Amino acid sequence: MLSGILPEDYSGDKWEVWGRKPVIMGNLGLLLYGNLVLIVILYLYLNKIRKLIGFQLGMNISMLIGGFGAISTGVLLIYQFPLKFVIVTMITAVVGMLFGAIFGALFDYQTFLTGYINGLMMGMMAPMVGAAANNSVHFLLFIEVVFLFSLVLVFLSAKNT
Repeated sequence: MLSGILPEDYSGDKWEVWGRKPVIMGNLGLLLYGNLVLIVILYLYLNKIRKLIGFQLGMNISMLIGGFGAISTGVLLIYQFPLKFVIVTMITAVVGMLFGAIFGALFDYQTFLTGYINGLMMGMMAPMVGAAANNSVHFLLFIEVVFLFSLVLVFLSAKNT
C-alpha cells in the first residue's frame, strides 16, 4: 500500500531522523522530572517572599504556573504514551489543577480559584495539542524554551517586587 511512498528500510518510528532518534525524545521522563523540580524550587522561593507579592502578580503567577505546568506535562505525557488519551488527559488536568491551586494558595482564595480553573482548562487542552503536534521535536523544544523563559520571568518579577 505504501511501497511507492516510503523507503524499503523505513522502520516506522516517527522520531527517527536519518536513522537516529533525537536525544530529547529518549529522555522525556527526565524532562518531565526536571520541569517538576524547577516548579518545586520556584514554589519554595515564592513561599519565602509571598507577603511582598501583590495579588495581581500572584494571580498572574498562579495562572502561568498552572497553565504552563499543565501544557508541558500534557505534551510530554502524550509523547510518551500516544494512545492513552483518556488517562493522560485526566493526569494532566489533575497536575494543572494542583500546580495552579498550590501557587494560588500562596496569595489568597481568589488567586487559588483562578489558578485552579486555569490549570484545569489547560490540562484538558494540553494532550490534544500534543497529539496534534504529531511528536514534533521542534514543538517540544518550543514548549520547553517558553516554559523555562516563563519560570525565569516569574522569578525576576517576584524578585523585583
